[in-house]
Amino acid sequence: MFDYFGVLISIIFGLALTHLLRGLGRLIQLRHQVRPYWVHLVWTINIVIFALAIWWGMYWWKELLSWTALWFFFIAAYAIAIFMWAYMLFPQEFAPDVDFEAYFYANRRWIFGIQTVVFLMDIPETLRKGLLHLRPVPAPYPFVIVGFLLMSVVGLITANRRVHSVLCVLWLLLTLGYLFFSSLARIAHGGS
Repeated sequence: MFDYFGVLISIIFGLALTHLLRGLGRLIQLRHQVRPYWVHLVWTINIVIFALAIWWGMYWWKELLSWTALWFFFIAAYAIAIFMWAYMLFPQEFAPDVDFEAYFYANRRWIFGIQTVVFLMDIPETLRKGLLHLRPVPAPYPFVIVGFLLMSVVGLITANRRVHSVLCVLWLLLTLGYLFFSSLARIAHGGS
């Protein structure tokens, strides 16, 4: 079942990454005509890293032999939420005169609202892997998920530029630290 389902998940994550990378590529092409915003760029990198990490972490589901329709739709919805989160960072098409600072703040509530949903969905996805003995829940996970949720809510309720400057960097550091110290890092070495 996972091979079949893995294709669907791969397509959804691939579309999310394609949208982000296409947006970055277009931004580079129009670098003399658009107004990039460093906070927006850091969030783009954050979501690329997160999407890749979650895509990689989906590999543990290969051990689940019996899938229910409910769990199938939940995991698919989780992937779709990540796609929607990524999609909010760049317009489908953008003119050479886009101001990405204005664009980011105009879409801030959607970005952080969907981000909050993504992290709320991550909790049952991660815990279920642990309950089914597909992988242990990493020890720092409770602290990390609370940190992500707090940052999501703060980003949702404030438009303060200084706060958003801190949030994007703090989020990146928390993500990289978690990936380095969690069991996700051990996949690369063939461990569990």
